Amino acid sequence: MSNIIIAPSILSSDFANLETELKKLEQNGADWVHIDVMDGHFVPNLTIGAPVVKALRKVTKLPLDVHLMIDNPQKYIKDFALAGSDYITFHYEAVKDNVEEVIELIKSYNIKAGISIKPKTTVNEIAKYIDKVDMVLVMTVEPGFGGQKFMNDCAEKISQIKKIIQKNLIIEVDGGINEETAKYCKALGANALVAGHYVYSMSDMKKAINSLR
Repeated sequence: MSNIIIAPSILSSDFANLETELKKLEQNGADWVHIDVMDGHFVPNLTIGAPVVKALRKVTKLPLDVHLMIDNPQKYIKDFALAGSDYITFHYEAVKDNVEEVIELIKSYNIKAGISIKPKTTVNEIAKYIDKVDMVLVMTVEPGFGGQKFMNDCAEKISQIKKIIQKNLIIEVDGGINEETAKYCKALGANALVAGHYVYSMSDMKKAINSLR
């Protein structure tokens, strides 16, 4: 059994039938559900909020992997925590001056904390925080829209993170993940993969998910 976590993003799912879509993920072998939260400010797109996470929590046992692509995430962490998130990942770029405070806030709800970096942000900028979080999410596209082309140079950050970690850490990759780019990320040391467009565009979802392992 592969120890790679596959976290399909519901950004590419049918929003009119989210309960059905979650059941489909469960039946086809997904490990987590990745939920992209966008505010129209930090990224240009606008998506779902805590009430939707709360509704999803009621209809799935899969861990909810909530990715906050928003400004001032500390204002909303409580809402997402109480809605039933298992992991909450915030963007370093959104809280450069309050990173430790945000990590502590997430952990105060007994939730796993993740930190994410955009393509232009270096690993050095977050190095001192890596041992304080449970997960680092490396973006291999500019956050905000699905279906973008994978950036190879961004994936190189995975091996840089591997060199400095002192503990078991989830290194998750999001953006342009398919069968080929998954192999590349795994070879560099990634152990969690987010895939939206690839998983939902394939006629055989189970095959698509398994191909990423």
